[in-house]
Amino acid sequence: MPRRVKDFIDISEYTSLDDLIRYLETVRDNLPPEHQAELKIRGDEIFGRRLTITYFREQTPDEIELESKYSDGDKAAGASIEELRHKLDEVPFKLGKAKRG
Repeated sequence: MPRRVKDFIDISEYTSLDDLIRYLETVRDNLPPEHQAELKIRGDEIFGRRLTITYFREQTPDEIELESKYSDGDKAAGASIEELRHKLDEVPFKLGKAKRG
């Protein structure tokens, strides 16, 4: 089942108001269904400020292929981590003062 990913669009601080309005309308009209778009101001005085639009979209076929390639390894790693956790649970542990050398 494909996941949804969060994507970003940055708008620099040097944009005229008319250009910004046209750009935002274009972005809004081309957002995917169920996008949950948000607009935030990010940055600071040193590196500059920008408007950032974040929205959710479905994964591309390339992203799905890459994720499936690496997710098989994740399952094996998750299983080995669980095995290690169980082994550590079996290690006897005694509370006491730490030794200082």
